Amino acid sequence: MIIYKTFTFDSAHFLPNVPEGHKCKNMHGHTYRLTVFIDGEITGPYGWMIDFADLKKHISPIINQLDHHCLNNLEGLENPTSENLVVWLWNRIKLLIPELKRIELNETATSGVIYEGK
Repeated sequence: MIIYKTFTFDSAHFLPNVPEGHKCKNMHGHTYRLTVFIDGEITGPYGWMIDFADLKKHISPIINQLDHHCLNNLEGLENPTSENLVVWLWNRIKLLIPELKRIELNETATSGVIYEGK
C-alpha cells in the first residue's frame, strides 16, 4: 500500500548555469508542490500505516527551510533546478522516513519531477 501527503512552499531561485539571456538566470519564484509517497503495510490497532499528522511533523522542518527562502542559499544546492532540488529533498526525507517510496515536486501546475531514489 502507498499513502501520500502533499505540501506547498514558496521559494525563489536563479539558475547560475543557464546561458546569458535565459529567463531563469534571473531571480524568480515558484509555488512548489511536494507530494511524499510512503510504502508499507497497515500495522497496529489504528488501521493505518502512519498517522498523517506524524508524517507532517517529520516533513514540516524541511519545508520550513525552503518556504520563503532563496534556494541558492541552501547548503548542498548550488544549482537549484527542480531535478537537483528533488534529490536534495529525497536525501533529507529518507533519513527521517525509511519507507519513503517516491516524491513528486511540481515547480508549476504543468511541470515537475518524479524521483524514486535512483
